[in-house]
Amino acid sequence: MMTASLTRRVFAAAMAFLFTTTAAAQTVDGAATTALVGGTLVNIDTGATVPNAVVLVRGEHIVAAGPAASVAVPADATRVPMEGKWLIPGLMNMHVHFGLKLPGAAGAELINEKDGEQILRMAENARRSLLAGVTTVRLTAEDRGLDFMLKRAIAKGQAVGPRIESAGELIVPTGGHGSLEADGPAEFSKVVREQIKRGASWIKIAISGGISDTHGAISAAPMTDAELSTVLEVAHRNGVKVTAHNGSSEAAMQALKFGIDCFEHGYHLNDEVLAKMKAQGTWLVPTIVVSQQGAHEFYRKIGSPEWYLERVASTGQDHWAVLQKAIKMGVNVALGTDQFPFEPNSGTTATVHEAELYQKAGMTPLQALQAATIQPARMMALDKQVGRVVPGYYADIVAVSANPLADISALRTLDFVMKGGAIYRNDSHPETITR
Repeated sequence: MMTASLTRRVFAAAMAFLFTTTAAAQTVDGAATTALVGGTLVNIDTGATVPNAVVLVRGEHIVAAGPAASVAVPADATRVPMEGKWLIPGLMNMHVHFGLKLPGAAGAELINEKDGEQILRMAENARRSLLAGVTTVRLTAEDRGLDFMLKRAIAKGQAVGPRIESAGELIVPTGGHGSLEADGPAEFSKVVREQIKRGASWIKIAISGGISDTHGAISAAPMTDAELSTVLEVAHRNGVKVTAHNGSSEAAMQALKFGIDCFEHGYHLNDEVLAKMKAQGTWLVPTIVVSQQGAHEFYRKIGSPEWYLERVASTGQDHWAVLQKAIKMGVNVALGTDQFPFEPNSGTTATVHEAELYQKAGMTPLQALQAATIQPARMMALDKQVGRVVPGYYADIVAVSANPLADISALRTLDFVMKGGAIYRNDSHPETITR
């Protein structure tokens, strides 16, 4: 019998040699077996590749992955050709609102949207996100518990969409950048506990103003120390992480003092904040696409008012500089868009263009790919379940027709999506689609 220490050393050695090729997960008797054959398998941790690989999937999980010469394909397995494809983990998007409503004509049409209408719209956005290759999302503000309902429906197979982690409703002080208002430590404590009771795996607060606000400054810091420290203490006591909508350096330093886990956007963060984030391991979800030129086709489509476009333009330059500095300083970055993951942006989807902008801002192609896969998994503490194409993990796999390690823009060629062992998209062989 191997000791725990020896087991860890064996696993580490296997990862160092690209991929283990033996089954490492228990499988369910009678579960269907699928073999992805002939593609090039990418090791998301090292950037090493295995040409002519086989990924063997049984049920929801990967049971073997490695060179074709080392992985035996059972006679009853369904073979899915992957020649000319690079196999990578499913993409992840850490800043998503399936019920997104922004200032403008499109948002005005949704003001009186009923819950039933809204959850149907959210379900359609979830489906389109999955087909765009996004197999895991973190929802960062939805209304009235509809996110938790959608998560349950997807888990039961009643709806199609990515895996969902959710922060529930956005908690803010009165007049803040959101709708679930609270004031004083007692109220903040109660609303945090309410979101956790509903099923929130994150808590999201707004500690500064936002681009879409008609009131309040992005540079402000409206929460008191007592309010902010209470949110973090209550959440952390319940094993739940906290992220903050934030563009303010003053608010960032205040939140870092109390152990905030993550910042969204970070529009105007200074070097002192970024250095402290690096030291504390705080995450940044940049959503850089929302302030750059590519998003303007989206804003035109939804009829954004002129004041909103002016705020976007005035924020974009600082936002870009912050991203460049954060990458150079080695701050933890996880991909998020604040647009629908599938939304057209610069000739591709918002998710893919977000990753392209990371490469443009200083990441290597591998780092940009990691920011879209294993880094979000680490941020959510799910990196033993998703984010790699290795045995024991959920079979959340996408394929592209160009090498993403040479240029992250290879993600534009994504044409195959598997989630939990089910094939939802396969443009080259549509007959293999199982859901």
